[in-house]
Amino acid sequence: MNRRLKTMNIRELLRLKQMGRTDAEVARLVGCHRQTVAKYRRWAREQGLLEGGKIPGEEELQVLLKATASTRPPRHEQSTLNAFEREIRELREDGVRMTAIAERLEERHGVPVSYEALRRLVRRLELRTPKAYARVEVGPGAEAQVDFGYAGRVVDPETGALRKAWVFVMLLSHSRHMYAELVYDQTVETWLTCHIHAFEFFGGVPASVVLDNLKAAILKHARDDVLVQRSYRELAEHYDFLIDPNPPRQPHLKGKVEKGGVDYVKNTFLAGREPRRIDVLNAALARWCVEKAGRRRHGTTKKQPVAVFEQVERPALKPLPREPYDLAVWKRAKLHRDCHVTFEQSYYSAPFRLVGQTLLVRGGLRTVRLYATDGDHELVATHERASQPGQRKTCLDHLPPDKAYGVALSRDNCMAQATAIGPETERLVQELLDHRPENRLRTAGRVLALSTTYGTHRLERACARSMTYGEAEYRTVKNILEKGLDLQPWPSEPTANDTGRTLRFARSASEFVLGCAPAALRGTSS
Repeated sequence: MNRRLKTMNIRELLRLKQMGRTDAEVARLVGCHRQTVAKYRRWAREQGLLEGGKIPGEEELQVLLKATASTRPPRHEQSTLNAFEREIRELREDGVRMTAIAERLEERHGVPVSYEALRRLVRRLELRTPKAYARVEVGPGAEAQVDFGYAGRVVDPETGALRKAWVFVMLLSHSRHMYAELVYDQTVETWLTCHIHAFEFFGGVPASVVLDNLKAAILKHARDDVLVQRSYRELAEHYDFLIDPNPPRQPHLKGKVEKGGVDYVKNTFLAGREPRRIDVLNAALARWCVEKAGRRRHGTTKKQPVAVFEQVERPALKPLPREPYDLAVWKRAKLHRDCHVTFEQSYYSAPFRLVGQTLLVRGGLRTVRLYATDGDHELVATHERASQPGQRKTCLDHLPPDKAYGVALSRDNCMAQATAIGPETERLVQELLDHRPENRLRTAGRVLALSTTYGTHRLERACARSMTYGEAEYRTVKNILEKGLDLQPWPSEPTANDTGRTLRFARSASEFVLGCAPAALRGTSS
């Protein structure tokens, strides 16, 4: 017989049966199954307890039940897997999973194995004594705990689409007062921004921040070797707090924010809500942290978090820095063959001598700085931050000299450079750009590039000489410069004979420049 009924219920059952009540009536009044009443009725008849008389007391009834009632053996004693207990124990010691153990037993013994029966047996075999922990309480302003938790989907106000969201929570360990904010991701920039918002919400900074080993903060954690993300270290130095990461796989060390922070927000503020705009939810969440979560009677401290915060913890926090923090994200990026690194979906140039090396990138709100990773982390480039993805920030000095002109080459740039050199250069470049149908933009660029070798003054004279003879050609200008003909005097414009007709040379100027003409220039009347 299964002695699951309490002794007081059994005594009530006997009393009702002595009154002649049916099994169905007794089951309804006692609150058990009719078959249970039938079993106890048969046992009571065997013991002569239904013929009337005094019903035994609770202690006496317990002794009688233990001595005379046939009981069903415990469930684990009935298991069909008991014969394989040693084999199962050995497989578990070798690290074999329960699903694989069930398959091995069926293969070896040819009998079906119930996974639930196997699970119960393994749980009994591997019964462990639970570990004991000590709760650690800290003084006012000494510690804050931070964590992220998945918060479901919210409405993006820009697109109207549903997006995944996470809730960031910073909880002050002494008062249990918290700051919470919904975000779209867990990137370094989001992590830093949430910290800044939390410090501003509290109006001060705790002495230390306890956190998990998420990549936005901790790059490596092996015992005493902790490598902190450079951006997070900068933030900690600016606000003067200690970074205290938990050892890996020990989240219970920040249980205050795990249970009393993230889980509490998810199970109270977020639970049962329809998806709403993230900005609307964040405004409501900020009020809720003060008016609801802050004024509740905390289950552990038995006090209101806001009251403890205002009276004790706020005065103990460190003051906010005078200067606002320039939010900066540090990353490592390879300098590609086009002399640019990729950062936040935009491109920034660095000196071509560093191609193939990994650079440190510091992305601030307004500027992006690139540092060499060897030596003293030399600053090698500074750019304005790109305003949109895909934008390129290029300094021509960072490109190889023979490649730089091609990047800046455009019709507007060519005309601007030619105008700055002189009117004759401008006229020659304009004629090259107006040429049809071939595109002579590169030719115009090569003409302008001659100024780096010969200077703008000589290039202007060479272009004037070339245009005097009707030759708007790169090769003509280059040969004039190479042979120094631009340094020799020449007529500023063609002359006319006494008939009034314009004289011209029978041969082109290029023939003379190339050394194919007679020593003296001879003109003939047209």
